[in-house]
Amino acid sequence: MSYRLIDPGSEWRLHRLWFEQSAMGDLLGEDYALVEKNALYRCLDKVLAHKHDLFGHLQRRWQDLFGARFDVLLYDLTSTYFESDPPADETDKRRYGYSRDKRGDCVQVVIALIVTPEGFPLAYEVLPGNTADNTTLRAFLQKIETQYGKADRIWVMDRGIPTEEVLSEMRQADPPVCYLVGTPKGRLGKLERQLLGLPWRAVREGVDVKLLPQKQELYVLAQSRSRIHKERAMRRRQLKRLWARLKQLSAMRLKREDLLMKLGAARAKSPAAWRLVDIELAAQGAAFGFELNRQKLREVRQREGRYLLRTNLCGQDPAHLWQFYIQLAEIEAAFKNLKDDLGLRPIYHQLEQRIEAHIFIAFIAYCLHVTLRARLKPLAGGLTPRAVLDKLAAVQMLDVHFPTTDGRILILSRYTELNADQKLLINQLRLTLPPQPPPRITAAGQLASAHRKM
Repeated sequence: MSYRLIDPGSEWRLHRLWFEQSAMGDLLGEDYALVEKNALYRCLDKVLAHKHDLFGHLQRRWQDLFGARFDVLLYDLTSTYFESDPPADETDKRRYGYSRDKRGDCVQVVIALIVTPEGFPLAYEVLPGNTADNTTLRAFLQKIETQYGKADRIWVMDRGIPTEEVLSEMRQADPPVCYLVGTPKGRLGKLERQLLGLPWRAVREGVDVKLLPQKQELYVLAQSRSRIHKERAMRRRQLKRLWARLKQLSAMRLKREDLLMKLGAARAKSPAAWRLVDIELAAQGAAFGFELNRQKLREVRQREGRYLLRTNLCGQDPAHLWQFYIQLAEIEAAFKNLKDDLGLRPIYHQLEQRIEAHIFIAFIAYCLHVTLRARLKPLAGGLTPRAVLDKLAAVQMLDVHFPTTDGRILILSRYTELNADQKLLINQLRLTLPPQPPPRITAAGQLASAHRKM
């Protein structure tokens, strides 16, 4: 787990390079046998059995260390792909499906994750790569209730995850299971007339809402000025790029097939802007015309920066509802951290059990990352976990060799003196460095080596 957090890589790299070049052996008092290749793989075969127990342990530790609460849970899914042949076993979870990594040509698995609004991960599950988002929620509701018991929890999800049937079950449960979920843009169109006459209410600076009660639910139309400016700027850049490209294509002499391919590429690059442009292609030849659809542009402008939420928390403060929903960014950050900073992919394993064990190790590393981040927040809020690890990586451990008169060598393993930045960081985090290791002495003619990182 430490390797996955500090310098992510494959088990083969840990075995061949990293352990020898690090000071982990000195710190643990272990030799190279600890990272023997087959021993690492055998560990992967054993760790997965402890997943369920880990989830319960995490809840207790987050609560003890940081006073974490679990009355609001954020739920979302992502996928991770494999650059390997599709498995022959039909029960294998590696399947083709909707790829969030834009790699529809590769088999993948889907990862469902639950975190708190503060980013503390509570549980996850690995699902087949062809799993539809809207088929996963019911099982996760049961999983959390079985492990942690019934409680007043609020589930916050993006659109596309819950079905109408599951939302109905959540409302009718005893006690009711609370939810806050985004809605597809088509639902905003259906309710637009009813929302039109309602007044805007300011819930915080730059955020206004309209409230529309509907039977056992409440619809919340939220408008964020900062989001309006951001989405409007993105749309303008994309439309400007598409317009320039269409002008280029209209001036080119192309065959019809080539034109269609280039128009398809332009559409793929600017999909949102493409919907705002009417293109008329000649029945024969490679001529085409285009113009801006101003009616669609007006509709898009009216909806930029607006979100329609639905909830069965009818008595909740709208400001809290908005705050809950925008915290979904926390789970997106968790996925980004797992995939990029902690090196979840590429996954080299071919056995399904070891694939799941690899994801489990990455999840534990993310828990360490979150723990470090939570410790940094009150003590050194301006630093990220990665910045701290990079600063401390500059601390070196080296072996100082003193030859003796009888042909032996006295070896003093010593870490380098901390610089000013490192001393400040250690003091701020209230850490103490381990004592310098005791000296070692070799037999005559045998040498020990190494410059190693801490």
